[in-house]
Amino acid sequence: MQSVPVAAPNWQSLYDTAASQEGLFTTRQAAAAGYSDPLLAHYQKVGRIARIRRGIYRLVHFPSGEQEELVTAWLWTEAIGVLSHQTALTLQGLSDVLPAQIHLTLPLTWRQRRLRVPKGLVLHYADVPLQDRSWNGAVPVTSTRRTLWTVPGLVDTTFRPPRPSARSLSDLHTPMLNVFVEHYKTARCNRTHQL
Repeated sequence: MQSVPVAAPNWQSLYDTAASQEGLFTTRQAAAAGYSDPLLAHYQKVGRIARIRRGIYRLVHFPSGEQEELVTAWLWTEAIGVLSHQTALTLQGLSDVLPAQIHLTLPLTWRQRRLRVPKGLVLHYADVPLQDRSWNGAVPVTSTRRTLWTVPGLVDTTFRPPRPSARSLSDLHTPMLNVFVEHYKTARCNRTHQL
């Protein structure tokens, strides 16, 4: 019986992964860079990394970033989820209110999983196609159009999709929605200048 060769630990590979994620990485990403669980435990003990949450670590000497909490939540979803709803509104500059909880949308197939959801996360389930996603710094976020469609009470019912089973909201041609977005941004900007 042959043993599978294990890659030698590659610190640069792990660092590059973590650098693109506010200094954070998962045990799965560490394994891909050649780091076993015992080696991670050793590095934690000597102070090179810190455990943030089960399966998520941080490079100790990496500077803290503004999105660290959001990246942690996203990595908890195995980098599959997408920030959405009120969290997406804030990231896109469409809301002045910082949400008390992080909203994440996970694929419908995750609804069947028995998850121990970390405190402060609100999960939604929907299949979000790539064209309805964008990136905000180190995290994926629903597109402005999709965000406006998914936040309850934000968009008047006249802006709703013509068919409830629409797979992608980006293929909906709604000039009124574009007008609404521009009006909302202008009104918000004017209100900010008046304060």
